[in-house]
Amino acid sequence: MTTTAPATPRSPMGRRRVVAGVAALSISVAALAIGTSPATAGDVVSTGSGEGAAPRLVRLQILAFNDYHGHLEASTPGTVGDQAAGGSEYLSTALKQLRAGRKYSLTVAAGDLIGGSPALSGLFHDEPSVESLNAMQLDVSSVGNHEFDRGVTELIRMQDGGCHPVDGCYFPDQPYAGADFPWLAANVVKEGTRKTVLPPYWIKEVGGVKVGFIGMTLEGTDAIVAAAGIEGYSFLDEARTANRLVPKLKKQGVESIIVLLHEGVTQDPAPGDINACNNITGPVVDINSKLDAEIDAVITGHTHQPYNCMLPGPDGRKRMVTSAYSFGRVVSELNLVLDKDTGEVRRALSRATNHAVIQSALTPDPALTAVIDKWMPLFDAAGNTPVGTITADIVRGGTPPGTDRGVESSAVNLVADAQAWATSFNGAQISFMNAGGVRSDLTYAPSGTEGVGVVTYGEAFTFQPFGNTLVTIPMTGAQVLSVLNEQCQPAGSSRPFLSLGSSAGFTYTLSRTIVNGTCTAVSVTDVKLNGKALDPAATYRVTVSTFLADGGDNFTTFKQVPVSERLDGGNDLQAFTDYLGTFSPVAPPSTDRVTELP
Repeated sequence: MTTTAPATPRSPMGRRRVVAGVAALSISVAALAIGTSPATAGDVVSTGSGEGAAPRLVRLQILAFNDYHGHLEASTPGTVGDQAAGGSEYLSTALKQLRAGRKYSLTVAAGDLIGGSPALSGLFHDEPSVESLNAMQLDVSSVGNHEFDRGVTELIRMQDGGCHPVDGCYFPDQPYAGADFPWLAANVVKEGTRKTVLPPYWIKEVGGVKVGFIGMTLEGTDAIVAAAGIEGYSFLDEARTANRLVPKLKKQGVESIIVLLHEGVTQDPAPGDINACNNITGPVVDINSKLDAEIDAVITGHTHQPYNCMLPGPDGRKRMVTSAYSFGRVVSELNLVLDKDTGEVRRALSRATNHAVIQSALTPDPALTAVIDKWMPLFDAAGNTPVGTITADIVRGGTPPGTDRGVESSAVNLVADAQAWATSFNGAQISFMNAGGVRSDLTYAPSGTEGVGVVTYGEAFTFQPFGNTLVTIPMTGAQVLSVLNEQCQPAGSSRPFLSLGSSAGFTYTLSRTIVNGTCTAVSVTDVKLNGKALDPAATYRVTVSTFLADGGDNFTTFKQVPVSERLDGGNDLQAFTDYLGTFSPVAPPSTDRVTELP
């Protein structure tokens, strides 16, 4: 299904909701300018006619962000450099200021708008996130892997509206209305068909020029979301999917084509430089090289890094490849020059700039404050209950925390400890936790009025938000060794190495080799359980989430254990909060369970 909208400048007359893929009208808001944009004098230039006349050009501004993850509050997104940045109120103001004075402006996103969210949104199935995006006047987005956290059926509810099938309507007199913008899912199809779960592309007519947007998630989505929710669906190769759609768009008169892709790259550190493109590696480099030369720009995400690149396509011509960090901390501004006579993007005249959304330089948007205020009483009732205490910060891997899922961390080990304890009635001897399942740090300093060292239910939810079920399964020592080796991810994965948190008493020595962003070798030795060498032939009771048990994050050895042999261990968040309540105050677990050799 395709969506086509007429040429409509942003107008104060309002906008109508997108229902079943029908395009929405845009709203205009004026504010002070943010950052520095290319010259915008005139949205249509050079209107000469007749033989030898200059081409008529239209300026289109595209504002893009990615990996929003329901970060409504100003306290949750983090920083750009050492300055607080992002959050819905400031992101919305930045978008308004960048749009000011522009006749043609579209706001787009590259996935992970929901899922892995702080408690203010996640506790309510991310309905607050979608409402905030509606208020920001988002026009279109690709899906990302986190859009599938709760499965295809829930994603469709998030698009179309309706009350939650279990929790019902949070505001009975105002049922959840759905998204005003279409999510695009060109490479997510019903198995054995070409039928997409959501529309594959969206077309907008701008000043008489049709602009097409193709939206996709990464092909590897099925390896990093719970298998049960996507059963019966396939995630196709990104480049081949987009390339098949180019002729279809061209048949409809579309010559300007943008890809919204939830996949990304990593680069050498460039502290504070959100427009850097330094020695980039990762899947998008290869995908871009294979994308049809007719595609004019690629707006990306997933790796939570800001970059602004010009990368060559298969014909050698360079095109913009951008990413806007995460949590609303950066906005990518693409200023495209469209040729009215050919319908093409004039790439040599087009530019991209990443803008930091620095809170101190902006005024919160009251419309977004109203969304937060609407949900805050429900959050206060559900989220501010203390569940335990800690003695110091308990953080994820990397500097700053959470930037490296390839190293051992106290936060992920803490969850593994909690899971092993909570399933001891199943005879659990070992527990493993995937680093990507821990979404925040536990800080000793209070985030609100809860007091020093106190962990609230809302903070615990933000820390571990996915609501998985724990299972205890029998595994041979040889299978456990295989799992440890699978931390070295397959070539082409978004991250070369994914460290598993392990419960207390389980230790080993690790050596690994990573070359150009790919894990090429791994060695796991001296594996012990409570000081005794792991026996490859013996059977051990291992607790993991259903996400890992189903082979998530490419840990496929877990899938060798038949489902019939799984012992139920209850809800993962309940296990975590029970652990905190039982053992408080809890100290940061050690990070010496893995001895990594240089």
